Amino acid sequence: MNKSGVYQQGLTPSKAPMEQDVESPAITIRKPKLPKQACEDLPKQLVDQVRAKRKIQRYVRKDGKCNVHHGNVQETYRYLTDIFTTLVDLKWRFNLFIFVLVYTVTWLLFGFAWWLIAYVRGDLEHIGDNQWTPCVNNLNGFVSAFLFSIETETTIGYGYRVITDQCPEGILLLLIQSVLGSIVNAFMVGCMFVKISQPKKRAETLVFSTNAVISVRDGRLCLMFRVGDLRNSHIVEASIRAKLIKSKQTKEGEFIPLNQTDMNVGYDTGDDRLFLVSPLIICHEINQNSPFWEISQAHLDKEDLEIVVILEGMVEATGMTCQARSSYVTSEIKWGYRFMPVLTLEDGFYEVDYNSFHDIHETNTPSCSARELAEINCRIRLPFTWSVASKLSQQGVLEPESREKKHTTLVTQEEGLEEQTERNGDIANIESESKV
Repeated sequence: MNKSGVYQQGLTPSKAPMEQDVESPAITIRKPKLPKQACEDLPKQLVDQVRAKRKIQRYVRKDGKCNVHHGNVQETYRYLTDIFTTLVDLKWRFNLFIFVLVYTVTWLLFGFAWWLIAYVRGDLEHIGDNQWTPCVNNLNGFVSAFLFSIETETTIGYGYRVITDQCPEGILLLLIQSVLGSIVNAFMVGCMFVKISQPKKRAETLVFSTNAVISVRDGRLCLMFRVGDLRNSHIVEASIRAKLIKSKQTKEGEFIPLNQTDMNVGYDTGDDRLFLVSPLIICHEINQNSPFWEISQAHLDKEDLEIVVILEGMVEATGMTCQARSSYVTSEIKWGYRFMPVLTLEDGFYEVDYNSFHDIHETNTPSCSARELAEINCRIRLPFTWSVASKLSQQGVLEPESREKKHTTLVTQEEGLEEQTERNGDIANIESESKV
């Protein structure tokens, strides 16, 4: 039956496998691996399939870490020019390793210097000789020189090994080790202190809602998300910002990946400056200046965008600046929902229920864009004015054109009367002058 089927199509049996390979484009075309720029030139159905299969790639993760890696950095020497920041930014295991390594190396170097002085002066050859005055008393080898180096740099001073006044080179080395030891202590202890006091962990208690919602507030579509602080110590001078991360193509054809657009969350009215004592709902009004002005519910599901929210402020306990970040991708923006209330009034205080912090409930929200909603509201107002005009015309009020005609007629009549009066006055004056 395979032979007959092939012959019915006018093909030879040897060409049948080739024809089957040609008719199976799914084997040769790998749609999910197409780049984003190439998707713009593909048919719409193919673009939808590629977007559906493509994994969502965040610019900023939910925990606030930026999902960006720096590669092919040629000028690595720039990291060494700011060695303090480089050490602070290292992970804890590397930081502790460098901390121990720096102290150990300095102790060993100065211990070797003390042993070398004792070896050159011949102190090691006169151990136990009471008639010999060594550079350092009771220094009989490299181990004792290493211990004396630790005592000198850390200013422990057990009193067993003591430098004598008959060794000027030892006095000079003591001064050098004291100064360099203080510099090493200041540098390494400063790095550890800054590393410990970094306010990154303070951001762990600043929480953002899992989802952002879009619903109607005061008659206008708004995009909203919730922020809260789990600690009793507050964030001073807290402020909130939001940015839309979306690739765009200019009119000239230039492709801008991950273009950043500011979203107004109350900068004009001062609502972006927060008194974050209890959870607050941050609102972005979708107006003509909003990037969501022409985006409807159906259009939002097809968009590939991300909203990055940034909360900044000073830690009340330390006075250091803290920044907490989070993001919302398209699947985390819920259209037609609102947040559940979390604040209740108890006996003498307000209580926040963080179990409902992320909860949302559905509400009646138009699925059209904010622009279409504004146009619909304008159309609703127009029939009202037309009905008022029709009622006025039914009550005997003249039409606009007839009123204008009548007004022009009255104006021309009044102007004619004024001209006639002026002429009559001129004639009367001439007659009076002739009589005189």
